[in-house]
Amino acid sequence: MKALILAGGAGTRLRPITHTGAKQLVPVANKPILFYGLEAMAEAGIVEVGIIVGDTAGEVRAAVGDGSRFGLTVTYIPQEAPLGLAHCVLIARDYLGDESFVMYLGDNLLREGVAELVASFEKQQGEAAAQILLARVPDPQRFGVAELDGSGEVVRLVEKPAQPPSDLALVGVYLFDARIHDAVRAIRPSNRGELEITDAIQWLIDGGHRVRSQILDGWWKDTGNLDALLEGNRLILEAIEPGVEGLVDGESRIEGRVVIQPGAEIVRSIVRGPSIVGERTRIVDSYIGPFTSVYYGCEVVRSEIEYSIVLEESHISDVRRIADSLIGKQVEVSRTERGPRAVRLMLGDHSRVDLF
Repeated sequence: MKALILAGGAGTRLRPITHTGAKQLVPVANKPILFYGLEAMAEAGIVEVGIIVGDTAGEVRAAVGDGSRFGLTVTYIPQEAPLGLAHCVLIARDYLGDESFVMYLGDNLLREGVAELVASFEKQQGEAAAQILLARVPDPQRFGVAELDGSGEVVRLVEKPAQPPSDLALVGVYLFDARIHDAVRAIRPSNRGELEITDAIQWLIDGGHRVRSQILDGWWKDTGNLDALLEGNRLILEAIEPGVEGLVDGESRIEGRVVIQPGAEIVRSIVRGPSIVGERTRIVDSYIGPFTSVYYGCEVVRSEIEYSIVLEESHISDVRRIADSLIGKQVEVSRTERGPRAVRLMLGDHSRVDLF
């Protein structure tokens, strides 16, 4: 079985961060989101992985390489424009051949991975044309939604319905056999100009092909917006294995589940877990609170940060408290004493700022 991981898309809900980088490479617990998906494929015994890439192809290629670090063989498949999930299957036809495959959205975070789902589909090879992973959600109108019969077979799929037939959302993990290729060729673009995977699966159902479902037991996060990203960071940090490989001076305190990565330096500071401090990052006279990830090459001086994600090579100084925030790459945040007390901002398009 092969895998098809989708790492294109513009990431509009995470702008301005995604104006300059791939949303799938935003780090959660100091690991790019995409890497969790690649590791999940390896854990499921999959070796061959195709990655759909778009405008950020160069960045994704630089991060993932040939896949050998994950025990995978990676092939990159360019998509000229984000024309829908089914379009990804369409352009990957030559790569996939007639093999069954798992399709996985590259900005997904799943606690349980996909090994069980893959094993189940392979065991019953040929009985179903597709198998989808579902999760119960409070706001199903935001997702593709499934309607099941009494035996768990899928009878209908609806994309972002105003009146959802159930609270079962498609998680973004799909297993298909070769019959899906007929489906994606048969459907037409939706009102938003995309080839919808829900339409392709519905084509299979209407043609009399079985589509099975599995309801997710553990947590799942679509990390396409800030709140979900921070929540995913929290969930992973709660289970992280603590360890101190960097330097911590005698005036500092490490409390709870904390990871200090190699080359990091903690000076006269408190780091309270669950949290992680990245390689070559310096924390000086500061407080790093729970559910915070500070990536590599950063410096935090005389500041307080909690429930936040700080990307690489950013510098934060003399800020009383940062919370519930995503700080981008090579950002400088500081407080000035010049002039009257005020807020001074330089913000890119689609920024969001909350001031208290």
